[in-house]
Amino acid sequence: MKNDTFMSAKEAAAALEISLPTLYAYVSRGLIRSEAGKGKSRARRYVQADVEALRARKALRQNPAKAAETALHFGSPVLASAVTLIEDGRFYYRGQDAILLAQTAAFEAVASLLWRDSLDSGDLFPPNVPLSLQLRLAEVWPIVSPLPLINRFQVLLPLLSEHDLAAFDLAETAVDQTGARMLYLFTWAVTGKLPQANLAAALQQAWVPDKPSVQPLLNSALVLCADHELNASAFAARVVASAQANPYQVVQAGLAALQGARHGGHTERVTTLLREAGSVAAVRPAVAARLRRGESIPGFGHTLYPNGDPRGKLLLDLVAAEFVGGTAVPIVQELVQVMAEATGQLPTIDLGLAALAVAADLPVGAPLALFALGRTAGWLGQAIEQYKEDQLIRPRARYVGKRPN
Repeated sequence: MKNDTFMSAKEAAAALEISLPTLYAYVSRGLIRSEAGKGKSRARRYVQADVEALRARKALRQNPAKAAETALHFGSPVLASAVTLIEDGRFYYRGQDAILLAQTAAFEAVASLLWRDSLDSGDLFPPNVPLSLQLRLAEVWPIVSPLPLINRFQVLLPLLSEHDLAAFDLAETAVDQTGARMLYLFTWAVTGKLPQANLAAALQQAWVPDKPSVQPLLNSALVLCADHELNASAFAARVVASAQANPYQVVQAGLAALQGARHGGHTERVTTLLREAGSVAAVRPAVAARLRRGESIPGFGHTLYPNGDPRGKLLLDLVAAEFVGGTAVPIVQELVQVMAEATGQLPTIDLGLAALAVAADLPVGAPLALFALGRTAGWLGQAIEQYKEDQLIRPRARYVGKRPN
C-alpha cells in the first residue's frame, strides 16, 4: 500500500456517511484496507481508493440500471472468476504471481494452471493429435500458409473443427485436452510443423534458428499474454461459451476481438512506430509530431496499471538484457524516456511484444501471433469456468430509439 493515498477514520466515515463502528466492520470484512499511521498516536489510516470504490458501489446499488451500464466500462465486476486477479499493480493466475511464473515456468505449465489449477502439464503435452487431423493439416496448408500469421489462426479453426470430434465434449477434462491440441495446431500454423518440444522452442527454431537464447523470451511473452481477467476478448469468449459453443468457436470469438485496433491489434501500431523511428535521434521528433497532431502514442498507458504495466516492464527488461549492443534496445529506451517526460505514461505489454519482435527480427505479425497463441490458454480457462456455470450471458439493452406509434 506504499503508493496509496490515505484518509483518517473520521474522513472515511464521513465520505461513506457511516458511523465509526461501521467503518471498522468494513475493515474487518476486508472491504477497506488500513494501516497504522505515523507519529506518536499511530492512529490507523484508511486507503482512499477503497473508500471511494465502496462509496461508488453503494451509489450504484441505489441505481441498478446505472450500475449495469457502468460495469461495461472498467466498472464494477460483472462475472465471478477464479482464473486471474489484478490487484495493487500486479496480476496473478489462480493465486500465483504471473510475473514470477513468466520467469520460472513453461507456458504449457501455465496453460495447465489456467485450465485445471495445476502446473503439472505432463499428461496434456504433447497432446494427442489424431492421424485424421494431421492428414487434414496437409490438405489445408496451401490455404493457410500464404496468409498473415494472425489470419492463419482465424482461418484454420473452421477448417479443422469438424475434423476434431473430441472438441464437442465440453466436460472440463475434455476441454483442456482440446486446448492442448489447439495450441499445437496454432504453432503448426505459424511454423509449418507440429512441435516436437515445447511451443516456445518450436517458435524459436522456426523464426530465429540462429538465436536459441530467444526461446526463454518467447516463453515469457506467451506466459505474460496468457490471461488478463475480463478484457474484451475474454468477455467475448465467455459469451460464446455460455451459449455452449465448442472450444474452437470460443477461440474464434476471442481472436476476432483480439484483432481489434484497441486490443491486440494495437501491437501493429507500436511495431510500426519503432520501425519508423529507425534511430535514437528520430524518436523524439516522431513522438512530437504525433502529439502535435493530437494522436495517441501506442504502447503506453494502461487503465488498470496507473504505476505501469508489469507485463511490459518485465518483457522490456528481458529484451534489454538479451540484446545489449543491438540497435533496437536504445530506440525503445529513448521512446520510454521521451514518453515519461511528455505524458508520464508508462509502457504496456504491447510495447514489450513489439520490442521483442524488432530486437529479435521476428517475422511480420509476430507480436500479435504471440499474443493470440498465449491468450488462447486464457480464453479456454475462461470458457471452462463458463461451461461449469451453465448459464447464458444475456444482458438487456437500454432502449434510446424512437418509441412505437
